[in-house]
Parts: sequence; C-alpha cells; structure tokens
Amino acid sequence: MLGTTRRHFLQHAAAGAAVGLPGLSFLANLRAHAADLKRKQKSLIILWMSGGPTTIDLWDMKPDSPNGGEHKPKPTAASGISITEHLPKVAAQFKHLSVIRSLSTSEGDHARGTYLLNHGHAPNPLTPFPALGSVLAYYQGLDEEAAKNADLPAFISVGGTRGEPGFLGMKYAPFTVQNAGQPPENVASPVDDYRTARRAALFTRLESGLLQPAAKGKDPLMDAALAHRDVYDKALNMVVSTRKEVFNLDKEADGKPIDPKLKEEYGATGPGNNGFGRAALLARKLVEAGTACVQIELGGWDMHNNIFPQLANQRLPVLDKAMGTLVKDLDQRGRLKDTVIVWMGDFGRTPRINQNAGRDHYPRAWSVVVGGGNIKGGVAYGETDKDGTEVTDKKVGVLNLYATIYKGLGIDPTPEAIASVRDNLGRPYYIAGDKPEWIKELV
Repeated sequence: MLGTTRRHFLQHAAAGAAVGLPGLSFLANLRAHAADLKRKQKSLIILWMSGGPTTIDLWDMKPDSPNGGEHKPKPTAASGISITEHLPKVAAQFKHLSVIRSLSTSEGDHARGTYLLNHGHAPNPLTPFPALGSVLAYYQGLDEEAAKNADLPAFISVGGTRGEPGFLGMKYAPFTVQNAGQPPENVASPVDDYRTARRAALFTRLESGLLQPAAKGKDPLMDAALAHRDVYDKALNMVVSTRKEVFNLDKEADGKPIDPKLKEEYGATGPGNNGFGRAALLARKLVEAGTACVQIELGGWDMHNNIFPQLANQRLPVLDKAMGTLVKDLDQRGRLKDTVIVWMGDFGRTPRINQNAGRDHYPRAWSVVVGGGNIKGGVAYGETDKDGTEVTDKKVGVLNLYATIYKGLGIDPTPEAIASVRDNLGRPYYIAGDKPEWIKELV
C-alpha cells in the first residue's frame, strides 16, 4: 500500500499544484477562528441527491396546478407545512427541519450544478474553489483537541465523492468510503502493527527529506510532493488507527451492539436493506466520533421518464427511512443540536411534466431542506408561483444557503469575522461571499 510509482505520483501533481502561498494565506487567516468551532463542536451531514431531485413532487407541491403530478400532499409535524404523502417518517420529524422553497441557481448541467452546490461557486478554470466540507475539515484541523483524533478523516464522503479541496490542498480532500458497513478499502495492513509503525517512520523520513525545498516556496514540484504526502498520510493514519471500528455498523462506539430494530428502521438491514440507509447510520456514528463533515449520496434522481412510479416505488421509500430515522436518532441521542443536516442535489426539475411522463433539468426555482444545529425547524421559507415555475418571494442563492449553513454550524461568515483572504490568484476570497446574507428566519 505504501509503495509508489512515477505514474501514481504524477496523478497527484495537478491537485497539489494548487497548494501554494495563496492557499496558505487562506489557512493562516482562518486559524484565529478555529476556537469558535472548537467550542461549538458542530458537524455537517450532507444528504446529496445525485441527478437533480424533483422538488415540486416532494417539498413544494402544487396539487391544484396541471404541473402537480400524481402524488398528494400530506401535513407534517410542523403546522402549516405539507410535503409528499410518500415521506411519512420525514414528515413526522419536520419540527426539526425547515424547507427553503425559493432556491434559484444558474447551472442546469449535471457536472456544473454538482460543482456549484458543493463549492458555492460555478466552476472556474482559473480558481479551484474549496468544497464546503473541505473548509470545515480545515477548521477542525486547527483545533488542538481535534488533532488528537487525526486518524479519523475530518471530511468523509460515503458512496461517491462530489467535493474537491481546491486551493486548500489534498490534505482537506474528502476521504471516500465506497460501501457503508465495510471498512474503507486498503486500510488493512499486510504486516503486524510494529512493522507498520516502522515502515511509517521510514516513509516520513524519506518524504521529509524530499520536501525540504518546499518550505522555501521555490519549486512547484514540491507542492505536488506535499499533496502526495498528504494523500498517503490519510491512508496511513487509517491503517494504524485504533478507531476503525467506527465503520462497523454492528456496534456503537462503546462496544454495545446497535439495536437491530434501529438498523432496520434506517434501511440498513432487513427488508428494504439499501446502501443509503447504511450510509445514514454510518454518518450518525461518524459525527458522534468527531468528523466535521459527512456526505452521503442517493442517486437515481435524473428522471426524464416515468417519474411518478420511480419516486413512489424506488427513491422515496429509501429516502424516507434513512432521512427520517437519521433526524429522529440524532435528536434522541442529543446530537441534533450539534449536527446540521442539508438535503440538496444538482438542481431541481421542471414543473412541467414532459411527453415521457418525466421532468427535465430546472435550476430556476427549487427547494432544499435544512435542520439541526442552530437552524430553526418547522419553517417553510420563500414561495414559488401557483405552477412552481418562478420564485415569487424571498429568492435564495447558493451563497445565501452557504451563509445559513455556516451560521447553523456556529461559524460567522462575515468579512469582519473571516479576514480577507487570497485565492490561488491572489484575489480576496470569502467562504460565503464578500457580503454574506443568511436567512434570518432560520438562524
């Protein structure tokens, strides 16, 4: 596992080239604010709906419109808020959740929409922006107490990797777990712990010698070497970690077995057993263990054809069990106040039903769901028109959403709190824009 080749090294070089002095300037400016996150000890769980989820059929239903579709709205635990009849477990938890019904974004392409929602900015060939999870991973890395748990990655993606570290560098890239309930790939050492530790020490000495010129900032290749070392450090930390059991879905952190009924409620076992349910249970365990950001993915939302049976029979039963149980479980364990949850995807889907009984890409007016942490539950924010085609009240952009998430995590995203920093081109950069506006009705 610790061996390397010229090809393997060069694969990391492009990403490593972004780790230059501007990126280090960003890190230095954030350092003073790490104490805030340390005191709050909040984490973020991103429920990523890959493919562009329909929201007119879930959160902002229009039963009196020709666009309304086949499904019916049902009341939730929050007064005055109705959502689809096919999410009863989520509806029961809506006193802890709020829906933003007025999100309007600019990207209707899958790759660009995915990048925008994960990074807060549209793709830019000149500036590799850091993902939301990477920024939170950096914050956590400044906390001396969290450093004691450095063998557990601060940003973990389960089932797929959507965020990139940008100019923060590979140290803050998401650590990918392919299959929830199974140990991450390549974390089993082929030799005993003593020999693994000796090999790790030798590797560190070799890399330290190679990286000496990088401290002077003279050689771009040394930045690539640094990125290469950071990738290996993550993997090596997991190999020697004493906390690999966090990935075991049969036991809690204290060694007690996880209740089989709870696992089935998540969809992690029994009838309806699925990867997203297991990922949701793992996410709960990971934030309890101190991970700053966990992203889990449910794909299959690109429904250009036959959308209503796909929702009723496939996507929504899986989402309902996992999301509804996750919120309830976090609340009952006293962790919801320290964990922000956001449900989102590439973009929304057209209010108009197409000729194939499906919906197409539509970023102009759609919804996201947030809750936990400092975010108020039971709120429906913003409105669309009677057919769901346009935002008519309280339009929200992606940076407004980011500012709200940061505030929900106890992080002040204003320039006064986050000093003016520089991106890889030396330009000012702010984590939620230079004039962040969060949704005051929610935080």
